[in-house]
Amino acid sequence: MFHKIGEFLTEHRLDPSPTNYAFVHHLLSNPESPLARTVAELVQVGAKLTLNDIEKLGGGAGESERKAHGLVSRTHNQLERLEEIMRTIRADTAGFGRDLQASADALRDNHDKGVPNTLEGLIRITTAMMENVQQAETRLEKVTREASELRLQLEEARDDARRDPLTGLPNRRAFEDAYREHVAAGGMPWIAICDIDHFKSVNDRFGHVVGDRVLKAIAGTLRTQCDGHLVARFGGEEFAVMMTNVGRKQALMTMERAREAVASKNYRLRENDMPLGALSFSSGVTGTRLGEDLAEVYRRADALLYRAKNEGRNRTVSE
Repeated sequence: MFHKIGEFLTEHRLDPSPTNYAFVHHLLSNPESPLARTVAELVQVGAKLTLNDIEKLGGGAGESERKAHGLVSRTHNQLERLEEIMRTIRADTAGFGRDLQASADALRDNHDKGVPNTLEGLIRITTAMMENVQQAETRLEKVTREASELRLQLEEARDDARRDPLTGLPNRRAFEDAYREHVAAGGMPWIAICDIDHFKSVNDRFGHVVGDRVLKAIAGTLRTQCDGHLVARFGGEEFAVMMTNVGRKQALMTMERAREAVASKNYRLRENDMPLGALSFSSGVTGTRLGEDLAEVYRRADALLYRAKNEGRNRTVSE
């Protein structure tokens, strides 16, 4: 499967990113699915898939994002129901207006002709109007309540789609959005890319459950030590920090403080108090330049991170 996915990505000149890999894995492991058949039809006519095609076909949507899309659809349905109710109310109101006008004209004619007026017709119309209005109000209240509940669920789903489920930190998408917003407002933040040292050995020796605990522990330390700045999990054992309204010296001091806090802790297994050994992270820190997108800043910070790794790990390297 691994090699088949690689061949597919190479054929379509797609990057081996987690999104693309997961998308092609779905195609090859579920060849009879509607999505796989759609892609097969495109490939048969000689088309080459692009990242935009994958996003349109749903390859970039995780479970939380699909949940959000479903809630959006349900909310749209609620709005259509509200519109239908309002159309009905408007139609009923127009009908009541015509009936009331006819009754008023009849009362006026009777008065002009000296014929005693009766209120029975007016009472009948008014009673019918009140009943219909009460029914409409009941329906409107129910749909409005459902729409409010869906709105809350939609906000939760949107938040879930931008948050890493393991650590509770913002995810890469949230980080990218925050960077774009900050730069668009004229900001020039400092970016740090952090990677846990020898993390694979933790998983190999103690298993992924312990590895997940380590990730959560280090995420918590980064969040505490980088308070006031945005800390996100980029994936795997990699984290990113966006430091705003600071200079190089302050950015380095922040990351050094976080690095020392992680390295100074005594990590042990909760089950038997067995020591995990020393844990640390390395980081590359760089400032942004005018007009740079995050991809450019990331490449520079990532190169600095690998310098830190090559120089012995458990250190911060800046330009």
